[in-house]
Amino acid sequence: FGLEVRGRDRLAYIETLNDFLLEKNREGVNVALIIDEAQDLSPAVMEQIRLLSNLETDKHKLIQMVLCGQPELKERLARPDLRQLRQRITVRYHIPPLSLEDTAKYIQHRLTVAGCNNPNLFDKNAVREIYRYSHGCPRIINAVCDNALLAGYVLRQSIIDSHCVRKAIKQLEGP
Repeated sequence: FGLEVRGRDRLAYIETLNDFLLEKNREGVNVALIIDEAQDLSPAVMEQIRLLSNLETDKHKLIQMVLCGQPELKERLARPDLRQLRQRITVRYHIPPLSLEDTAKYIQHRLTVAGCNNPNLFDKNAVREIYRYSHGCPRIINAVCDNALLAGYVLRQSIIDSHCVRKAIKQLEGP
């Protein structure tokens, strides 16, 4: 954002950020900080996030924060030393694993976005095998599908079947 910090200490950084957020607030701009893989943050960083949540005017919070992560994030936030941060969380949402049907739709959507016009590129057995291995986790679905597409290319198959998926899974699991 091209911000110039007037000093090298933590207070200078916070004042610079606060000034920036106040300016954005005057402009009517909502600022969001999205942190992925938040379950990996140290307690010290979590405390800094809590301190950032204190930046506000008399009427508005200056920054909205979204913490995204694996199920371990919920466990991390349950720690007694993170009670004050936990109390500031106003919305929580847990995304459950995809069902078999949703896994099939998810794969098809990703293929469509990538420009694939073959709705049957992954046959039903392949999708079942992907679901069985991934347990409906999108990150794992993506990895298996990527490797299955490579396996299909190497094997010169126009349809990705369960054989391609098993090769992909074997590749992911390593030796």
